[in-house]
Amino acid sequence: MKLIIQIPCLNEALSLPNLFAEIPKKIEGIKIIETLVIDDGSTDGTSDIAKSLGVRHILKSTSPRGLAKAFMTGIDTSLKLGADIIVNLDGDGQYDPRDIPLLIAPIINKKADMVVGNREVEKLKHFSFIKKNLQKLGSFIVQKFSNTKIPDVTSGFRAFSKEAALSINVISDFTYTIETLIQAGAQNVSLAHVPVKSRAVKRKSRLFRTIHEYIMKSVSTMVRIYTMYKPLKVFTTISLLVFGVGVIIFARFLYLRTLTPEVRPIQHLIAAAFIFVFSFQIFLIGLLADLISANRKLSESILKKVKRLELSQKR
Repeated sequence: MKLIIQIPCLNEALSLPNLFAEIPKKIEGIKIIETLVIDDGSTDGTSDIAKSLGVRHILKSTSPRGLAKAFMTGIDTSLKLGADIIVNLDGDGQYDPRDIPLLIAPIINKKADMVVGNREVEKLKHFSFIKKNLQKLGSFIVQKFSNTKIPDVTSGFRAFSKEAALSINVISDFTYTIETLIQAGAQNVSLAHVPVKSRAVKRKSRLFRTIHEYIMKSVSTMVRIYTMYKPLKVFTTISLLVFGVGVIIFARFLYLRTLTPEVRPIQHLIAAAFIFVFSFQIFLIGLLADLISANRKLSESILKKVKRLELSQKR
């Protein structure tokens, strides 16, 4: 069984040596361990450091494309390199590579196809009170959106079986963590989580500048991806809310018409009729979006078969 540890990097020349020193050389159940560094446009010689550390597989882009694209590049390349299991490990040293055997154990034992490292955020001393509670709230919302029970949804320390990796299609430009969980829930991928260590990173995040920016982008990603997989549910809910507003206005019309016959609140009737029509149009958009979603599922199924065919031809 072959394990590939993919490490997305952006200017991580200082952290890579220590990180590689901690990567296990042998893991029970794994025959081959290889590393893949995805250099996302670094300007500090990250790729050169990776070469000096003996990394055989290095992908370097001329300019930063974002974490989500770097992650997907790593997944696709790892599959082409013959990986049976893929571990995603951040290059900043936040996660301890010595936890990799624990992370991949559920996959080796055929108990899961995707495993998320649970940092147990509530116990982390280097997380502020606000950050801990935002993480808890975000995880709760994503759990509801994705119908999963992963307690640490933003953890980037993850392991994927070959089967799970073939199903991943990240379209977000921001991050892959939330999107892959919603996808996994929609595709009934077998999930598990294990406790892992998390270390403080002294430098500022390169993914976002402020907490406000992170929240806005995360919420946008959640709504977008959930709508992509459950469009009829989303648009029907919006349609019913709009319809409810129309009912209130129409009730107001009937109330005024009954108690004050001399008053003719025709504007209420017109407004209610307009809102009812608008509500019906939103529902029709939901039906159309649901058809598009069904077509997307077929496209994903075809893409998965094409990937599998390409991998079989390479062998």
